[in-house]
Amino acid sequence: MPDLSIFTDHFGLYMKGFGNTVLSSVIALLGSFALGTVAAVFRISAVKPLRWAGTAFVEFIRNIPILLVVFAFYYGLPTLGVTLSGFACGTIGLTVYTASFVAEAIRAGILSVPAGQSEAARASGMSYAQTMRHVVLPQAIKIVVPPLSNQFINLVKNSSVLGVFAGFDLMYYGDQVASKTYATFDTYLFVAALYLVLTLPLSWAALRLERRWARNG
Repeated sequence: MPDLSIFTDHFGLYMKGFGNTVLSSVIALLGSFALGTVAAVFRISAVKPLRWAGTAFVEFIRNIPILLVVFAFYYGLPTLGVTLSGFACGTIGLTVYTASFVAEAIRAGILSVPAGQSEAARASGMSYAQTMRHVVLPQAIKIVVPPLSNQFINLVKNSSVLGVFAGFDLMYYGDQVASKTYATFDTYLFVAALYLVLTLPLSWAALRLERRWARNG
């Protein structure tokens, strides 16, 4: 049985880490969804420079480890005269990394929407942007709820990368507790339990949303 005193004696540290993990995850979730949507639209754009930019972003970012993405911001920005905290660099890196996977999921959803609907919208006088916003994207998002929910769950787990850069997240404070108590297994067991507190409700909510939209057609 794990030693509960490790959790209770260091409850404040665990909660600080938990709160920062939630904050980073929420920011990265919203940011990656917005950036991923833009990248997905770029990838299917008829304008070649936009299509090339979207493709280059997705193919480059999603094929390198997230740790290197965060390294680029943490060590690269100071060379440009911009210094950010470990929390900020980790959150930005998490956002950019997740956006590349979100873009591919949304692109697949867009391509699955019948082309006739886009053509009808354009024929009715809508611009390309209006067609995407009001006709195609709402349907595409519903289609890709399962892969998107998986990406957002992975985002929460990947937020542990902040601990490498003194991001004051759950993993960072878990390291602090482990170094104080030397009870490594028990310490990280409680860290894992707190990650489950975040990811299991996300899985449940995604499943409920998927079933609701399936019933509504």
